[in-house]
Amino acid sequence: MANQKMLKVTWIKSCIGYNKKQASIIEALGLKKLNQSKLLPDNDSIRGSLHHVAHLVKVEEVK
Repeated sequence: MANQKMLKVTWIKSCIGYNKKQASIIEALGLKKLNQSKLLPDNDSIRGSLHHVAHLVKVEEVK
């Protein structure tokens, strides 16, 4: 666990006007407010979710 990579995900753009599925993905990632950041584990399911909302979030790798 100590060596597991983490992703810092920051919600940078509102999902108003986009598909409702994308809004639910943002909510499922645990982001509630614009410009909020969250540390998430780097795994395939998180990466897949981030792929769908890549235009709405900023992702940084953290060790």
